Amino acid sequence: MLYHISSHGIALPAFVEHGWMGVDLFFVLSGYLIGWQVLREYARGAAPRWRRFMLSRAFRILPAYYTVLALYLLMPVLLPQWREGGDLQAPWKFLTFTLNLHPEWERGTAYSHAWSLCVEEHFYLLFPVVAWSIAARSRGWLVAALAAGIVAVGMALRAWLWSHQVAPYLDAGDTATAMRQFIATIYNPTWSRLDGLLAGVMLSAVRAFRPAWWERLMCRAWLFLPLGAAIVAGCTRMQPVSATGAVFLFPVVALGCACLVVGAASPRTWLGRQHLPGVRPLAVLAFSLYLTHKAVYAALDTALPDVGRQAPASALLIYASVSVAVAALLYLAVERPGLRLRDRWLRRPLTVASRYRCADEQSSG
Repeated sequence: MLYHISSHGIALPAFVEHGWMGVDLFFVLSGYLIGWQVLREYARGAAPRWRRFMLSRAFRILPAYYTVLALYLLMPVLLPQWREGGDLQAPWKFLTFTLNLHPEWERGTAYSHAWSLCVEEHFYLLFPVVAWSIAARSRGWLVAALAAGIVAVGMALRAWLWSHQVAPYLDAGDTATAMRQFIATIYNPTWSRLDGLLAGVMLSAVRAFRPAWWERLMCRAWLFLPLGAAIVAGCTRMQPVSATGAVFLFPVVALGCACLVVGAASPRTWLGRQHLPGVRPLAVLAFSLYLTHKAVYAALDTALPDVGRQAPASALLIYASVSVAVAALLYLAVERPGLRLRDRWLRRPLTVASRYRCADEQSSG
């Protein structure tokens, strides 16, 4: 959010320009948390209930996401002076979570931050195959080789995309087109952004299938916090829009974020033991904040056009406070009811056929 707010005329410290790494941390966390939910079932000898998993994810994401999409579609009619990134791209791209695969940034960037949610949705669709592949291979080196192969293929693909889709425009001096091509072909597509999700899934696989290894990691977690911080700090010295950055930056950032997750997950580190004030409410509102904050920034730009230049500290407080308030409204009006509906739906009594299946599983187990 700070990374995005820095483009609204509010001066912030220089390190904020590296806030794009926040999405990589999100991918690592998502891979770890979602991976743990599923892989622990395989580790116990049970088969994950994929229908339940997909329904849970749908109730978690779709109500709030589609509500905000509807607001984006209606807002130019209701408030024509309000602009957030120009025009909205074709609605079908948002409805089908393909915005990051077929972007048309020349039309506009309204709701463009939904690209990372598209990656997340593709992960949910691919993860059953990935989870089965991990669970079906008892030898850790096979899983490690598979993960290394995915990273290597991603690096090779980004190298090819850079040389054929981005570098020619840079060589011709067309920096604007080169940047659009970089975002459209390297930064946004799912096949280029698997490193963070893979790193998180591998952490969850170690925890599920190699608990002794995981315990060793937790015992030495105090080493991983400074290591992760050092790796991420080193990544700030690498230019993303460059041949080196395009090929190597994403897996290295993912490695650094994975180290930070290990360090923060362990109760043996100071960070892992602390209940930091304000974190829980922000965690509850995180998804609604993600969906709405850029629209809030644009609306405030229209309502308070000079506040960022005249009073940057006050502007930061105003932008942050209004963003939290709007996110809380979306959470209370849409997201929380959707979660409650999900809980009621998933607690429904078993059908007769389901009872027979459960009885058969128990008798055979």
